[in-house]
Order: sequence, then structure tokens, then C-alpha cells
Amino acid sequence: MSSLVRTSIWGVGSLALYVLLFLFSDETIELARRTREGEKIWFVVPIVIALLFSLVHGAFTGYFWDAVGLKPADKNRKK
Repeated sequence: MSSLVRTSIWGVGSLALYVLLFLFSDETIELARRTREGEKIWFVVPIVIALLFSLVHGAFTGYFWDAVGLKPADKNRKK
């Protein structure tokens, strides 16, 4: 699979997560309210959301820079 295809797939996934977060923002706020009112198990939801965003957006960013052709500097290379 080419780098451009992988970048596009992860980019669409990242965009989809942002759209879902926007569409379900009221429900997310409701979970925060319920957590403050004593239903402590709901604290897990924002952690899972953050981990999912980190995974998907991080993969997209990595593939994006690969597709652009930018690589990190090799610090072990002798001058």
C-alpha cells in the first residue's frame, strides 16, 4: 500500500473522529456531569477518547510526513 493511500486512510479516520466528537459533544458533556454527580466510572470515557485520538492522529501525522518526504535527522551519522 502506498504512503499516500495510508495517509489518506488515517486522515479520513482522524477527520471522522473530530466529526463524531462534535456530533456527540452534548453526550460527552452529560457524561462529565454524571461523573461529578457521583457516577465515577464515566471518568474512563474521556481517557479512551484521548487515547483513540492520539493513536489515529499520530499515525496520520507520521504517514503524512512520510508522504511529504520529510524524515528525522540521523544523529548517529558521522560528520
